[in-house]
Amino acid sequence: MFNYTIRRLIFTIPTLLFISFVIFFILDTAPNDPTGNLPLTIPPEVREKIRISLGLDKPMFFRYLLWCQQFFINEPLNMIEQWFNITIGDGDRLRVQSWATRSPVVDLVVERMPQTLWVVGMSYVVGIIIAIPIGVISAYKQYSWFDQIGTFISMLGFSVPTFFTGLLLIVIFSVNLGWFPSIYDTTLKVDSWGNFWLQVKQMIMPVMVLAFFNAAQLSRFMRASMLDNLQQDYVRTARAKGLKERVVVLTHVLRNSLIPVVTVIALGVPQVFGGAIITEQIFKVNGLGQLLIIGIQGADIPLVQTLTFIFAVLIVLFNLIADILYGLLDPRIRYD
Repeated sequence: MFNYTIRRLIFTIPTLLFISFVIFFILDTAPNDPTGNLPLTIPPEVREKIRISLGLDKPMFFRYLLWCQQFFINEPLNMIEQWFNITIGDGDRLRVQSWATRSPVVDLVVERMPQTLWVVGMSYVVGIIIAIPIGVISAYKQYSWFDQIGTFISMLGFSVPTFFTGLLLIVIFSVNLGWFPSIYDTTLKVDSWGNFWLQVKQMIMPVMVLAFFNAAQLSRFMRASMLDNLQQDYVRTARAKGLKERVVVLTHVLRNSLIPVVTVIALGVPQVFGGAIITEQIFKVNGLGQLLIIGIQGADIPLVQTLTFIFAVLIVLFNLIADILYGLLDPRIRYD
């Protein structure tokens, strides 16, 4: 397993370099102009000077290599200096900067990431906790009233878009009942029990909107996988040996059923950072999704490039984690 992990990590290096080049090439050739949002009264020669100051007069391949140096070398060195409070070299190195704010992109990502982890990350965990038991019980009690209700709710949650669910909750619980705030306060500091309760209250609606959507999808995968394994010969053999039904279902069937579901869960983790853009917009959560929208609207190419590449890294990383979990869940799978 260790050798397999090392080989996969080595193989991901050229893969991520190729992905970064494709992202850079596509965004560079897109018809976006960083001076497009400037007032029309600005003379063309001033606009051209702004483009030159942003480095757009240089060839695309040169700018790509410069971005690679900034992202893969300068940014890690800067993080090491901040973590260990040391200075490497002269400490003055060029970083990936946002065209709009003229601040380092990585600092913007680090600033927004806690909000995304608190809200969207928590919703994914809640969705998994809800989906797995529902899928197991629905499959074990196929066509029962529980299965019928679970199927209906799952199809409803998977079909209804999150912006409709979010607006519906805002109308019911914020406007009519006044139980929860409709806008997420990112400036709230959890330094007391009162603020902790306010943080919980403002997280409930966005978390439940995304958890409902994620649980609806995962429960269907879990149910289908459980139904497939319940018909296998090893289940009949385990029952014939006199094993308790709880042991058969929760130990043998559940473990094998989780193997395909792990792929869905692992590949869905990157959505925690970028897939909840609409929900973050509805509840005004200043997370990575809203940061990406701001970058796209303002033609902030370095910001969009960096965020998109970070999402790609997460997808490749959690693909590897899913493959490793295969070997842990199924003893028949060996990589060495």
